[in-house]
Order: sequence, then structure tokens, then C-alpha cells
Amino acid sequence: MSAKPNHARVLVVGGSSGIGLATAAAAAGAGAAVTIASRSQTKLASAVSTLGKTARAVELDTGDVAEVERFFTDEAPWDHIVVSAAQTPSGPVRSLSFADAKIAMDSKFWGAYRVARVAKIREGGSLTFVSGFLSVRPSANSVLQGAINAALEALARGLALELAPVRVNAVSPGLIATPLWSDMPNDKREAMFASAAQRLPARRVGQPEDIANAVMFPVTTPFATGSTVRVDGGGAIA
Repeated sequence: MSAKPNHARVLVVGGSSGIGLATAAAAAGAGAAVTIASRSQTKLASAVSTLGKTARAVELDTGDVAEVERFFTDEAPWDHIVVSAAQTPSGPVRSLSFADAKIAMDSKFWGAYRVARVAKIREGGSLTFVSGFLSVRPSANSVLQGAINAALEALARGLALELAPVRVNAVSPGLIATPLWSDMPNDKREAMFASAAQRLPARRVGQPEDIANAVMFPVTTPFATGSTVRVDGGGAIA
């Protein structure tokens, strides 16, 4: 089977906003039949209207084992699946509540694990996780996020062996201007982005489309598996 997305069935979990939506748009633009899934029906309705007539939206909670299993049981095999859904409360280990820490791990790592465990993917197709550069560039204020991202990347490498010839990869973004930051006041958010841009070799903060481009690389490259593609503006070396 061709790895090219043209006419392929592509599922983007977490495809209703940010990196997931940009990835869905890139796949749709390449001719794929795209399905976006997330927990928010409101976001899904808004997002799917931007993706074209062949796109569909499915409400799916990756935190619910039975719901994930039912969804994939009822669906035909996919050509490509991208998992970018996550809600990860952040903070120093000694001040982040254990309940919030469990929520973060359950959402980003176990959510992806639940999908990988039951997803039906065609031979030669792909599964791609979105991790994050904190896996290699730890932050004292986001220790757990770095650990989760590293675990997700290790999961991708192991699954590349277990699920072969299905290809499994991870894409690791740096600081990206997504709705994740929308709760911050505009002036503080823009000041944070401007300060970060000055520290990054790329001299800019990433956009969702930057990561969508990176996701499409392993999706469309039949020789890419077990890899982590880092796109962070040079954040890991700055």
C-alpha cells in the first residue's frame, strides 16, 4: 500500500484544534479522507467545517477504555493515525498535586497507549504520536511533562517493532502558539512568545502548521519508523 495520503483514511485524535487540526488540514489538503476525534463536540463541529466535504468528526474520549475499544471495533482499518490529544496540568513535582499528575499521565501517555492497543491500521500504514521537546530538554517547572514525553517516544520505538510493518513514530514540538495558551492574558502571552523567540536559534515561536508539516514527513515516508522528529526552533540546543 502506498504511504501517500492521497485517498487514504486518516484519523487525527485531538484533531479539533491546534496541532491536531493543522495536521488534519494538511492531510485533507493532500487528498486524504480525514476523521477528527476529540471529547468536545463544540470544537469538533467548528473544526470539521474548515476541513472540506470529505472530513468527518467523531466524539471520542481516549480516557475511556471501553469507548476507545468500541470505536475501533466499529471502524474499518485506517491508513494513518495521528494522536495529539492531551490535557497535561503542569508545575514542579513538589507543588503539582498527585491527582493532577495522574490526570496528565493518563491523558497524554495512557490515552495514546489505549489507541495503540486496539487501533486497526493497514499494513504499511502509520501511527504517529505528538510528544514534546521537554523529553530531551528538561524544565524545572515541567518535570512530569518531560517524563511523559520521553515515555511516549519510547512507546513509539517499541511499537515500531511490535506492530511492524505498521510504522510508528513520534513528532516532538517545541514551543508552539496554540490555543493551549489562550487562558493567559494577551499581553503576557505575547511577551512570553517574544522572549522565547529571542532565545531560540530560529528566532520565532512555532506555529501548528510547522508541526503538521513534520507529522506528514513520517506519514508519507515508507522508510520512517521508530523515529522521533524534533521540530523545536532549536530549543533543545539553545
